Amino acid sequence: GWYDLSDMTGNTALGGVDMDERSVEAYLDSLILRGRTEGTVQSYRGKLQMLRAALPADGALNRETLESWRRGMSEAGYSPGTVNAALSVVNGYLAFIGRKELQMERNADIAEPAAPELRREEYIRLLQAAKQLQRERAYMLTKVFATTGLTVSELPRLTAQAVEEGAVVSFPSGTRRVSVVPRCLREELLGFARRAGAMEGPIFTTRGGAPLSRTYVSDTIRALSSPARVEPEKCNPRSLRRLYLATKSHLEEGVAAFLAGAYERMLENEQLSVGW
Repeated sequence: GWYDLSDMTGNTALGGVDMDERSVEAYLDSLILRGRTEGTVQSYRGKLQMLRAALPADGALNRETLESWRRGMSEAGYSPGTVNAALSVVNGYLAFIGRKELQMERNADIAEPAAPELRREEYIRLLQAAKQLQRERAYMLTKVFATTGLTVSELPRLTAQAVEEGAVVSFPSGTRRVSVVPRCLREELLGFARRAGAMEGPIFTTRGGAPLSRTYVSDTIRALSSPARVEPEKCNPRSLRRLYLATKSHLEEGVAAFLAGAYERMLENEQLSVGW
């Protein structure tokens, strides 16, 4: 959608903006139009309202007040991940109103710790354990994270329609990302969706139709650790996604090396035939 923000965000004396409710709601409306879930929009609303409540009486939002807010969250005991997530929401709002110069970078010092490295043979053992124990949902969740690179927050976008189309479209941090569903996974997922009666809407939900929580997903996968002989710390969506990214990077490096070698051989052949 298109929003005229010219009368929504007045300038302040310090080069900031007047963060009024109208501009915030316009930003949240734009998220809905871009496909964000109601839960995500409500989460964004809460973070932006928290920021507005911390601003001076005149509502001035600038680099100084934003830095003060970030420092205050850290001093109040908010986790590093929560601070970074809140900054991402505010940065999205600032980009929406055309004030990117006020955005703040995520501090590398407060980044989330890296997920433990899961080896591919350990991943295979997780699948084998789930199959042997007849835990189909655990099997499918493990395979989804390791072969598509989806995150838990993107799981509600995995629908039967998306699987049939072969890709899941999401918007992490406001940017469009396409996650390919491998051909070998599509048939398994569609079969699981039919048996679960989930051919409409998200494939993975609670009995009441709500999205699966991060804790439930992690616990479901971690339950495979003992029978699969894999460390529990490695049995979670983040480690599985890290395996996906590492595998993809390794394959891309191999393809790049092959292309470079093929190009060199072509040039050498040309040199032999027409070289000076």
